[in-house]
Amino acid sequence: MPEPELDLAPDRHVYGAADAPVTLLEYGDLECPYCRSAAPVLRRVVDASDGQVRLVWRHFPLFEVHPYALTAALAVEAAGTRGLFWEMHAELFAHQDRLTDDGLRAAAVRVGVDPELVTGAAAQRFAPAVQRDYTEGIASGVRSTPTVFVNGVLFAHRVRAESLRAAIDEALAARTAPR
Repeated sequence: MPEPELDLAPDRHVYGAADAPVTLLEYGDLECPYCRSAAPVLRRVVDASDGQVRLVWRHFPLFEVHPYALTAALAVEAAGTRGLFWEMHAELFAHQDRLTDDGLRAAAVRVGVDPELVTGAAAQRFAPAVQRDYTEGIASGVRSTPTVFVNGVLFAHRVRAESLRAAIDEALAARTAPR
């Protein structure tokens, strides 16, 4: 199988309509239990938005407290080159207690990705993409995960559907307000 292409685009992982007027930008860590709790809420909000909201994921591995966060980020990037980013993302959250190399390879098999692609030297080629996300997160003031922005505005609340919908409604209203 040919070497997967390295994608450094900041919006390379989009869930929902690519042209949605509202973007939820999440900086997350695949080993973070709060990110795991936020994931289904964010997906439900996007799914219920009728194409008005999209979710963009960027990596912010808190490697000092989560020893497997960086390797998990590399693994999900590798899966993304096969069009299976969100499937691997969900799989790793579902098995967050198994993010060792063996666990990452097993997760890859379950989602249909070559297990040799997601660990070791093969996965290291995705480090620039993860580093870019992390660096952009630092520049945006991200210090913890999950950190969510709604159309560029920091969402300074716990990730709950009701408060997200209120922020989304504000973002939609701001788009249609006369200038």
